Amino acid sequence: MADIFLSYNREDQATARLYADAFEAAGLSVWWDVTLRAGETYDVVTETALREARAVVVLWSPRSVLSRWVRAEATIADRNRTLVPAMIEQCERPIMFELTQTADLTHWTGDSADPVWQAFLTEVRRLASSSTDELPPGPTSGSPVSPPSEQTHELQSMAQAAPAAPADKPTLGKRSTVGILPFSNRSTSAEDDELVDALVEDLTAAISGNWGFRVLSYRTMAQYKGERIDIRQIARDHDVDYIMEGNLRRLGAKVRITAQLVDAQNGAILWTQKFDRPGTELFELLDDMVEDFTAHIGVQLERIELDRAVKAEKPDSAWDALKRAWYSLTQTNTESIHYAIANAKKAVELAPDYPVAVSTLGLCLGILYQREGSSDEELLKQALEHTTRALQMNGQHHIVQSQASLVKYYAQQWEDSLRLAEGAYETSPNSMQTILALAGAYTREERYDEAMAMIERFEAMVPRGLSLIFALITKCWALYGMGRIDEAIEAASQMLKLVPSDHTGLMMRPVLYAERGDWDLALRDIAELKRCYPDETLELFLNTIMTSRLADSVRERNAAMFTELWKRAEGQKEDQAAMSGANITE
Repeated sequence: MADIFLSYNREDQATARLYADAFEAAGLSVWWDVTLRAGETYDVVTETALREARAVVVLWSPRSVLSRWVRAEATIADRNRTLVPAMIEQCERPIMFELTQTADLTHWTGDSADPVWQAFLTEVRRLASSSTDELPPGPTSGSPVSPPSEQTHELQSMAQAAPAAPADKPTLGKRSTVGILPFSNRSTSAEDDELVDALVEDLTAAISGNWGFRVLSYRTMAQYKGERIDIRQIARDHDVDYIMEGNLRRLGAKVRITAQLVDAQNGAILWTQKFDRPGTELFELLDDMVEDFTAHIGVQLERIELDRAVKAEKPDSAWDALKRAWYSLTQTNTESIHYAIANAKKAVELAPDYPVAVSTLGLCLGILYQREGSSDEELLKQALEHTTRALQMNGQHHIVQSQASLVKYYAQQWEDSLRLAEGAYETSPNSMQTILALAGAYTREERYDEAMAMIERFEAMVPRGLSLIFALITKCWALYGMGRIDEAIEAASQMLKLVPSDHTGLMMRPVLYAERGDWDLALRDIAELKRCYPDETLELFLNTIMTSRLADSVRERNAAMFTELWKRAEGQKEDQAAMSGANITE
């Protein structure tokens, strides 16, 4: 049995050889297809090696993401919990692997001392030194969502932000801790020393105020300025899970600040990014820099934390149950919504006094109410009761406010929805949830330019991944209301690319095609909608449209167009049946 199975596209063989040689130089055995002996059956030998390998290294490139072989190998490795992916060229990874932690080795050319390579090698060694038989079976990013049961509460991975938590409680679960080290100044300017200190101090305050993480104080971390740092010792001394570090350097007329997030337990680099700014008036740009950093770092922290929590065998705390509930909602189907409700109920059971758990349950019930045609008044009543209770517990919490804004929208309580969305955004302007809530509320008010500005902010923070679908839904509505039909079609198409059977995408795009006069394409989408949701009636779809965030005049036009398409599709079906019967008679 080889330590490593190397998965790559044949056009990347030269790069793959670089990795194979480096692994072997590090004392690890590697199986890749050049090791096949004459007469061996490719499929059989490859599959055996894949399933027996302790670590499966997948090299993502613009070519391998299109390879069904590489995708299949990555899927099996993910299922077996042996997947260790690396990006060797910039590319859009398959959507099911967007949330899988992936090393960025696009710069690597074989340097064994490279810190990113060393961190990647450490992770590969960790898997290679373990027997895969000892690992419990885990969820896969490509498997369907399972309904709740007494035996399992498994999910694949997660793309939506976790809610912030109050002080730790046994039933709520332990929050992870972040420490932000003083950034180093690699320029010769004393003024830049003041700038990096101010940046770190403001970052510490901003991150602690926006996400559900404990953040060590600025003074606690300031003691390490200028010192040789052992990150793992800091982790032991302060019970830290993640360390953020960075540096500033001047490059001609601009300043570059590089930040990276490190796993404090093993030193592995989890994320790194460069931020460039003009070299003058940096203090005037400080607030802008803090906002930009906070948005990106918050998204990355949440992505990593949620990915880890969801891959756990079962939720051990309200915190984990909430994360699973949020992931389930990204799947946009009725089964996953029921699964989200089950996890939200579990969170409330474990932490009945935690307002975010209560508001999350209200939101899940509200989403189910709209998804099932906005006709079950008892369901809406339950959603509003949980929402009201959460607001009474902590009506100033930005997550509670943003979730309550959505439930009020499902109840057609537009003024309350807007007020809560504005309050949430004022409290936490860099939160993904508050940005989306306000974008949706603005769309209903026909404040389309403001809605689009919010959506653009969200897309800059979350350029890819399943959570993007929430922004695309609102974007599609806003563009439709503005009469920008071609762009609205593009947004709906992006939704369907992320989730091909997305309910909203399959309802919106045919109407948009019809508005543009593309009736054949519209009827094709209606046929696909009926195929994906054969038990849903015209009445249910119309109720969903009439309770959407579109302005009244826009959704009335939408409903009329959808009805016309439905009738035409029914007529086509009858004509085809008649023709089929005539052919049989002949």
